[in-house]
Amino acid sequence: MCRQSASVCLIKSPSRQHRALAGLPQRLAMLADPRHRRGKRHPFVSVLLIACSAVLAGARSFAAIGQWARNAPQNTLARLGARTTTVFGARIAPSTATVRRVLNAVCPGGLADLLGADPAGADTLAVDGKSARGSRTATSPAAHLLAAMTGTGQTVSQLRVPDKTNEITCFAALLQPYDLAGVTVTADALHTQREHARFLVEDKKAHYLLLIKANQPGLFRQLRSLPWTQATARRYDRETGHGRKETRTTRALTVTDLGLDFPHAVQAAIILRHRTDLRSGKVTRQTVYALTDLTARQASPQRLGQLARSQWVIENRLHFVRDTTFTEDASKIRTGHGPDNMATLRSFAINQLRGAGHPNIAAGLREMSYQPFHRPLDLLGLA
Repeated sequence: MCRQSASVCLIKSPSRQHRALAGLPQRLAMLADPRHRRGKRHPFVSVLLIACSAVLAGARSFAAIGQWARNAPQNTLARLGARTTTVFGARIAPSTATVRRVLNAVCPGGLADLLGADPAGADTLAVDGKSARGSRTATSPAAHLLAAMTGTGQTVSQLRVPDKTNEITCFAALLQPYDLAGVTVTADALHTQREHARFLVEDKKAHYLLLIKANQPGLFRQLRSLPWTQATARRYDRETGHGRKETRTTRALTVTDLGLDFPHAVQAAIILRHRTDLRSGKVTRQTVYALTDLTARQASPQRLGQLARSQWVIENRLHFVRDTTFTEDASKIRTGHGPDNMATLRSFAINQLRGAGHPNIAAGLREMSYQPFHRPLDLLGLA
């Protein structure tokens, strides 16, 4: 069931049927219990459900999850399937040590898949990585997590990038289990790789829009030398917000006959951004190039500009929220799979709150905290 070991990415994953199971307990039951057979006192799925509920109520650490469980009333523990004593029939919550042991050991790739959204039929899917800075130790770097998010703000899954490598090695492994037919995948310049483009178009029947910067010097020079002045398809967008005024110009060229060295590339786009800081008056200019397999009929300059901006959805609606609302970068969880699994639980909580109509995740967490032993369970559909 696991897609990721401590040091390498693996393709093996829960099947689509497993991910589509209606109940959260049924999905979590697909995971293998990582504990030794001897000494098990608390049901594996119950511990995971407690962790999901506690994080949804605002818990940010193993200690906070354990404290939430310790204070949960009997009816809440019963809904979560907590262990029953043989003498009095009372429910017993797992300790903080048990929660820590389970979350440090459970398969992170499988947990992320089973708690994530299904991207089938989505318009866009953004892929980007983030480091959990607080997980850094004297001997190992911070855990770096590569995630995918739909344009509606639902996290699909994530994988921990192995140490001494980069996100490129995990791109295909992250997306391999999913039906991406017709979905446009966006990624930053690091993932503008020929293998990635072939994987998306040929294997997944998806589309791509990939940004090009100086890390691809040959391709960058080719794009910069294209006859942009002859581009008749263009789009102007102006907006004011966040203390600045921004003007974006998007121009597109069909490149199928221009000998561009990139698989399945049909259109190239150049996006010129002019930003004016309304306080200081400082003006900044930025030029961004992009490639896509979408034809001019499928994607106008306006559409290409929207796709380029959709890459920011994962930064603004996932990474930023986990940092500011859950203080992820301040978390000192460092051992085992703890950093990746806690990040998965935070993403799951964001998915649940956003799916329930909470545009502000901090406000949604506060609402859950007013009745912390009932509202999270109701939202998760736990009878």
